[in-house]
Amino acid sequence: MKKLFLYLWIVGLLISCADEQDFDQFDDLSVEPTVASSVFYFEADEGTINFAGSGAFYQETFTFEAFNEAFISENILDGVITYQLENTTSKPLAVLVEFLDAGGNVLDSESFVIQPEPSPLLERQVAYGDGGRSLDILRNTTNIRVEGQNLGDATSQSSQSEPRIILRSSAAFRIRLR
Repeated sequence: MKKLFLYLWIVGLLISCADEQDFDQFDDLSVEPTVASSVFYFEADEGTINFAGSGAFYQETFTFEAFNEAFISENILDGVITYQLENTTSKPLAVLVEFLDAGGNVLDSESFVIQPEPSPLLERQVAYGDGGRSLDILRNTTNIRVEGQNLGDATSQSSQSEPRIILRSSAAFRIRLR
């Protein structure tokens, strides 16, 4: 009888101490990871720039499909695109980055002018979403066009061992997952 009483007391204790579980809490869960990726990269050496002469030495249009998926487009919260521009040539250079929609219309652009070497690394961060530019720019972008312009002469040579211009870009976006 003592064992039965002890058994019933333990079962009662366990039942009275357990809360009813609410498995609907998952519906209230909101996860917002930051997704980072490189966007584009280009470089041109000083010989290529000299060969092209003054004016445009580079122009390329890249396909940009990051927001083609409805899930991403509808759940993007905000983000930052970071540009890094490095010039070790003997020329002042300009770079233009344009965000284009499906019809080829310019939705947004970033322009850079960088002095000849020894110029420091130029870094710019552009925010989209809260406190920044409209996320609709990115949602509607299908192509990115990059153009490089030589603002100097076509004959000078840098004293650097491998003079070139390098443009790197990366992006980090917060996305709401449910």
